Amino acid sequence: MSAKSARFYTLISIGAALATIALKFGAYWFTGSVGLLSDALESGINLIAALFAFWALSLAAKPPDFEHPFGHSKAEYFSSGLESALIVVAALSISVAACERLFNLQPLEQIGIGLGLSLIATAINAAVAWVLLRAGKRLNSITLRADAHHILTDVWTSVGVVIGILLVKLTGWLIIDPIIALLVAANIIFTGVKLLRETASALLDHSLSREDLRKITDIFMVYENDEIQFQELRTRQAGIKRFISFKIVVPGEWTVKRGHQLCEEIEQAIIDALPTTDINTHLEPKG
Repeated sequence: MSAKSARFYTLISIGAALATIALKFGAYWFTGSVGLLSDALESGINLIAALFAFWALSLAAKPPDFEHPFGHSKAEYFSSGLESALIVVAALSISVAACERLFNLQPLEQIGIGLGLSLIATAINAAVAWVLLRAGKRLNSITLRADAHHILTDVWTSVGVVIGILLVKLTGWLIIDPIIALLVAANIIFTGVKLLRETASALLDHSLSREDLRKITDIFMVYENDEIQFQELRTRQAGIKRFISFKIVVPGEWTVKRGHQLCEEIEQAIIDALPTTDINTHLEPKG
């Protein structure tokens, strides 16, 4: 699994964004709903974010070079950071449009056609978000997870807008449409801030997850005995890439060959358990 395979999923996201933009602007054109307009604007931001995610994953897939000996995997955080910021921008745009409509209420037209188009777009987004979220967890890609959460905000936006339009139709209260848009914007801001915090934490070289650390310590337990001990385990995450370093303490009378074989065996066991991992071991004699 690599950034190259992750890029395939961003192409799915780009295709979904193009389809939903067309459907949602069509729904707005038929109904005149500010809620549907806010929904369409967010899909436009989804497209920008998906294109940027493709660029970031393409850069992350580049091999290490002289200037970047640890690779380019941190490029993913450019994408997740931008995605988070765009989510907040989308929410603010929705809020402005909704506030304007609060003071200029307008009747909704051709609600049936508009809702039908919006529901089709919502179904597309829900399916793509589910695929991206699973791929992001499997590939350990913050870019795909950020894109999935962004699209999920679009899904919840659409659900809120549809509920608002149905309530307008049932009650005749036009003010429900902009109020629903404001509530959806508040939820979107919460998601954007959460993603920004996750990106900031990753840029500060956050350690591997507890699950990953447990896999490493489980491997250590297989080899640890009176002769072999492990010390100074350090880990960090950079995009889909994991970095691990630790000391292996062995008896001083061991040959270099025997110690080297042990290091290689342990490193391979960790890589089998945690793919896309860069391991740095330091062999040290007891005492």
